[in-house]
Amino acid sequence: MSEAGSPIDAARADGRTTLTEAEAKRLLADAGVPTTEFAVAADPAAAADAAADLGFPVVVKVSSPAVTHKSEWADGAGVALGLDSADAVTAAAERIFEAADEEGIDAEVLVEEARDVDAGTEVIVGGLRDPSFGPVVLTGLGGVFTEVYEDTSHRLAPVSRAEAREAIEELTAAKLLAGYRGRDPADVDALADVVASVGDLVVAHEEIAEVDVNPVLATGDGAVALDALVVLEEVAE
Repeated sequence: MSEAGSPIDAARADGRTTLTEAEAKRLLADAGVPTTEFAVAADPAAAADAAADLGFPVVVKVSSPAVTHKSEWADGAGVALGLDSADAVTAAAERIFEAADEEGIDAEVLVEEARDVDAGTEVIVGGLRDPSFGPVVLTGLGGVFTEVYEDTSHRLAPVSRAEAREAIEELTAAKLLAGYRGRDPADVDALADVVASVGDLVVAHEEIAEVDVNPVLATGDGAVALDALVVLEEVAE
């Protein structure tokens, strides 16, 4: 993998249009979006060491530009949740590397701190470059419910925090964020900051075709990106 300065430069240098999750999260972090703490490991032993440094429990994922839907990859080998020991991390990493070898793809392992998704609401925040309207930012109910409910709001980017908050409050899922049935209300201002930052990111980088941050975990303590995908525009021949 290229060691060029920015994640976008690294992908371009490698002839890729898809960033790895680690690259996408670094890009988001540079844009001001909070992300989980993570490390990328090249072998199972390094993955176990990274987990010990981060603190258990952790999540282990396949890290490869060839794999965009990690949870569906290799019969579920691409994501292992709530691992609470070095042995469990080693086994999950070994499964990922074995599956990558079988498929003939280059892969590493991303090890990240585990977050309690039941403590908040999973939200999708996305950005894209529409052929007619230019940069667009969207938000909606995230996680496994994104395609089920299709509850999203869209705005032309860039957007202010106030405009982002209006988009969030349009959602049917807004009642979940407000503290539905005794749940603690989410920090909607923090979530609005994520929406605005993703919009700014798409505006600032014409190379970006699509940003998909799903889920963003919105809790009373803020909003943090748990997963992310960035796709670049094709380079004209």
